[in-house]
Amino acid sequence: MTQTADSGIDALRTAIDGTVLGPEDAAYDDARRVWNADIDRRPALVAQCLNVSDVRAAVLYGVRNGLEISIRGGAHSMSGAAVVDDGLMIDVSAMNEVSVDPEAKRARVGGGALLSQLDAATAEHGLATPAGMISHTGVAGLTLGGGMGYLTRKFGLSLDNVLSVQIVTADGRILRAADDENPDLYWAVRGGGGNFGVVAEFEFQLHEVTPIVQYGLLWWDLDQGADVLRFARDLVPNLPRDVTVIIGALNAPEAPFVPAEHQLAPGYALVVVGFGGAEQFDEIITQVRTTLPPTVEFTTPMPFAAVQQSIDEGNAWGRYCYDKGTYIEDLTDEAIEVITAHVVRKVSPLSNVLFYRLDGAYSEVGDDDTAFGGGRSPRYAVFMVAISPTPEGLPSERAWVRALWDEFQPHTLGNGSYINAMAEFDTDRVKASYGEKKYARLQAVKTTYDPTNVFHRNMNIKPL
Repeated sequence: MTQTADSGIDALRTAIDGTVLGPEDAAYDDARRVWNADIDRRPALVAQCLNVSDVRAAVLYGVRNGLEISIRGGAHSMSGAAVVDDGLMIDVSAMNEVSVDPEAKRARVGGGALLSQLDAATAEHGLATPAGMISHTGVAGLTLGGGMGYLTRKFGLSLDNVLSVQIVTADGRILRAADDENPDLYWAVRGGGGNFGVVAEFEFQLHEVTPIVQYGLLWWDLDQGADVLRFARDLVPNLPRDVTVIIGALNAPEAPFVPAEHQLAPGYALVVVGFGGAEQFDEIITQVRTTLPPTVEFTTPMPFAAVQQSIDEGNAWGRYCYDKGTYIEDLTDEAIEVITAHVVRKVSPLSNVLFYRLDGAYSEVGDDDTAFGGGRSPRYAVFMVAISPTPEGLPSERAWVRALWDEFQPHTLGNGSYINAMAEFDTDRVKASYGEKKYARLQAVKTTYDPTNVFHRNMNIKPL
């Protein structure tokens, strides 16, 4: 692709209300920075858009001048897909307005909004929609690929709660996609990632969520890992939907409630969040305490918006990151053996393995109702995450994740994974994640709305 960023750059600056930056501008280095410090790319231009008309003008400029295009929202993708060398980065992060209609229980959310902005706006009305668990994540990238977190068992994925989107396609059209308008595109954007255009605005269904929820962090020493995982295997799938448990192989936090001798020590944890009241939560904590007494126990009522920010510090900007993901049906003895054998080999206290239980409302959506790249049967989504505070530490942590992922494969639900947990866009894994039938349907939509594959810096769906 021939790239001529200088051609008509003044015209682009005139055409948009936002700012166009090049390498010579003082704000350029900050504008090209993304969450994962391992990514260091230099776009030829950064178009900082303020509205949907800006996005349209930027897309048309990039296509007309043969520029490779990337889209920056929250810039939280592990792969660094938001930024492109020598091409055009369309930055929608300033398009972050969130407006809530508490009567209709709906929210309109700009394509550049962060989860923290969505959570804050909805919490004012005792409402929420399912989202991820790191509040500086962008709403758009998370939602277009899935979006799972503490509310998934209760209300489904983020994309299950999308009522409509406003999207700019490769030919510069500004379209609304919903059940009653462009339904093929509406189906595809709910799981198909950023393959079909730039989403300028989402409309979400909201749900009543008590402002104060019950939070618990229960942590055990490393040598109790197999016992913790076997106990969680029996406990977690049988919990009411009002309770979510994240299972983790992770180091104890450096927090006041953790005794000094255990701070940053490797081990295993259950993060328990209860939406159904203190009595129900306390019964579950008592069951855990009685059956397998934790080394560290911390429980407290907490605003839900604060729960959503509770692991932000451990996943802060400026660290060097890599991840792989997969799905498993259950924590079998064989899978537990692989996990416990590998967890002892990680070096960085920031690296971790997380298991999200997916059932309840998640499983009430049909496999083909959305383009989500994962089956809807009850399962666990597994995240194997390497995080290093220094660039020198990342290679060994990345090798640790890859080795664990490889040995874990015989125990998974196939070669596919949650597409938001891909640091590398391997074509075979993308296809496996969607399955042959769904991938073919996505290709047909891609061919209709982006036949030349303008939007390909993602887990790419190739047009026919």
